[in-house]
This record gives sequence, C-alpha cells and structure tokens, in this order.
Amino acid sequence: MPYITAGKENSADIRLYYEDHGSGSPVILIHGYPLSGASWEKQVPVLLDAGHRVVTYDRRGFGKSDQPTTGYNYDTFAEDLRHIVQALELREFSLVGFSMGGGEVARYIGKYGTRGVRRAAIIGGVPPFLLKTADNPQGIEASVFEGIQKAVASDRYAFFAEFFKDFYNTDLLLGKRVSEQAVQASLNVAAGASATASLACVATWFEDFRQDLTRMDIPTIVILGAADRIVPIEAAGQRTAELVRGARLVAINDGPHAVNWTHSEEV
Repeated sequence: MPYITAGKENSADIRLYYEDHGSGSPVILIHGYPLSGASWEKQVPVLLDAGHRVVTYDRRGFGKSDQPTTGYNYDTFAEDLRHIVQALELREFSLVGFSMGGGEVARYIGKYGTRGVRRAAIIGGVPPFLLKTADNPQGIEASVFEGIQKAVASDRYAFFAEFFKDFYNTDLLLGKRVSEQAVQASLNVAAGASATASLACVATWFEDFRQDLTRMDIPTIVILGAADRIVPIEAAGQRTAELVRGARLVAINDGPHAVNWTHSEEV
C-alpha cells in the first residue's frame, strides 16, 4: 500500500494512505468525517474518464492512515495535504473537499496560497465559520457541538448510527438514492476510525476559515445539498460562496449532506 510520512509521534511514523491514478491535470479529493478516501468511488472513474490524474488520501486517524493521538487541527491537516502535494510533485492541481475536507481546501490556501492550485471545489463544507459568536450570529450554538462531543465520547458507534441517518437523509432517500448496504458500509468505515480522531475532530468543525477564504483567488465552485441536515447551508455554503470572490454556488434540490453519493451524477 502507498503511504507518505507526515511526521512522527514518539517512536512511530505518522503515515498517510493515498491512491494515485491516471494522468493529466491532477485532482485531489479530500474526504469528510468519519469516512475515508474510498468515499469518492463515484467521482474517481468519472474524473479518470475525463482525462485527470486523481489522488485520494485518508485523513490522519481515518481509513487506512495511521492513528496518532496528536495533530487533529486544521493547521496540521493542511500540512498533511502539503506533504501529499510535495511527495507526489503535483503541479497545477485542483482541490476538492467534502464536508471536513472543505476545511482543508480553505486552510491549505490560507497557509500556502494558490500557487500551483488551478481550481477549487467545496462540497457541503464546514467553512466559513460554524460557531455562533457576537460577530457570527448565523452560526450554531456551542452547546450543540458540546452535545456531539459527549455523544461521541460516550458511545461513538451509537452516535455514528444516528449521524448517518441525517448524513444520507435515510427517512426520505433510503432505497431510492442510497441503499441500506451503502449506509452500513459507511458505518463500517467509521467504526474503524481512531477513537481519538473521532472525538477530536468535532472541535475542528467550528474552526474560523473566514480569513482563509479571502485568499482564494482561483475559480471556485461551492456545491451543497439543499436539504443538508448536517451542515446548515445558511451558515456554511451560502456564506462561503459570498466570501470567495467570483465563486459559483450550486444547490442540489433535495440533496442531503452526502450529495457526492446520493446525487453523484449532479455533482
């Protein structure tokens, strides 16, 4: 299996699992919580057929990547992405981030700029700032995130079972746009994630990306599900499109959070 070393924790390397397929203009696909790069299976063949080189990787703590107890913050996630870019010597690449992955797109550009980045896409992303504060009244109350943290710490498996109901809007779309087996597959991937990462990542959901987004001076598309129950579109996608100069906003009718699966053709 291909791995890139992104650091160390005590005596052990922290290795990121990645897949690198095809040739042409590179596209890096960054997955959401609590899944892995395999969650892009409906997008990878389409991009390959369109003549792209497609790179997916698993965020530290998830999928086949190593599971350290450190580094669960967006500065480190952006550095991990930088390791991928440099190790694979990628040039003129596009960044595509889903959910938490939208944070990597924003923070990577905030830290490193857009040199070498051709385009960006944020799908159901957590930017620009989900926490309700005096200067961010559209955000979510801190108590909501505290409740999620308590649920994950208490029984993350039970939390994931409920989480994926709203991830896919199973009450409306099960058996139509998502199967029971696909939901179970997501649960299986989530169960294999690091317990530390599963909890620590919740606090990253309300990172402030507003300044990062002001540095995005490349063609950008913001895609969201109009029926997203995980990331409120009024607090996230719509405002991201407003903050990124010239960004194109696309709302997918009846789309849940996981539009890359349920509405893959539209995406």
